[in-house]
Amino acid sequence: MRVGVVGASGYAGGELLRLLAAHPNFELTYIAAGSNAGEEITSIHSHLTGYSGQKFQKTELEALNQCELVFLALPHGESAHLIKELSNHIKVVDLGADFRLKDSAKWNKYYGGLHAGTWVYGLPELPGLRAQISSANRIANPGCYATAISLSISPAISNKAIEVGDIVVVAASGTSGAGRTSKVNLSASEIMNSLTSYKFGGVHQHTPEIEEALQDMTEQEVKISFTPILAPMPRGILATVTARTSLSEQALREFYLDAYKNERFVTILPKGQLPETSSLIGSNGAQIQLAVDEHTSRLVVSVAIDNLGKGAAGQALQNANLIAGFDEALGLSAMGIGQ
Repeated sequence: MRVGVVGASGYAGGELLRLLAAHPNFELTYIAAGSNAGEEITSIHSHLTGYSGQKFQKTELEALNQCELVFLALPHGESAHLIKELSNHIKVVDLGADFRLKDSAKWNKYYGGLHAGTWVYGLPELPGLRAQISSANRIANPGCYATAISLSISPAISNKAIEVGDIVVVAASGTSGAGRTSKVNLSASEIMNSLTSYKFGGVHQHTPEIEEALQDMTEQEVKISFTPILAPMPRGILATVTARTSLSEQALREFYLDAYKNERFVTILPKGQLPETSSLIGSNGAQIQLAVDEHTSRLVVSVAIDNLGKGAAGQALQNANLIAGFDEALGLSAMGIGQ
């Protein structure tokens, strides 16, 4: 299948190139990067030596329309403009936010501008979504934080095990989650040996996305209080998610084990073992541990993913496999490269 990547010079775009280089059924025929068009791919992604001698191309509709599948790894708001001119038969996985939200009012509040519409949400491990993804040809790839948080709390919501109106999240992400654009606060001198919250006070744009993804599992209104943290590492997400519960840890653990027993990319860790971001670098995996804080009667879930893997490019490839009719794990692994 002929495949194109638009926005290939970014971090998620580079990870897509790395994964696609080893995919047996996708032939990467078009690699575009707007502002970096004409530059050597290895001048941006020095680790991608298999692309030596190749250059980023301009983003052109004629070339895009010759592809059978396109990944869009563009800043929020740019995919919608491009999609209008793209042939309807082309399968698309959009790594941006343009088609994730159902509620146009929430789009306007958290992103601003015209709401482009809603595509099938590409988180296969959530109840009912794998079948929808497999029968679609346009997929909205979830945000990185949204992926980790939704996976961490979905089994508890599906089994009516928590109070869904009081879900509290504190999550730390590596600097690659902010994109490749040069910013003073992301320079090594600023970020090293320091942790800082950002988008403080419940204003992070993934909040409505998480609430919408989880709302389909319950008749009660889902409310998330989400505080993101910038961590001094290039990639990875570690989230702690809590909610009130009246159930025991063992009962909750059984729900999680049952929910993910057939999932190749989600691992419920043995008791006593906690998720580590370093264990998942380069993977499409998610690691989850849970406990019950008996003092406050709250479920506590710890989850780790690679924000460029399961949080972006890995999940995009998983979705592409599904819409193309391939095994969803093709070209992917739940195991990271380790320390």
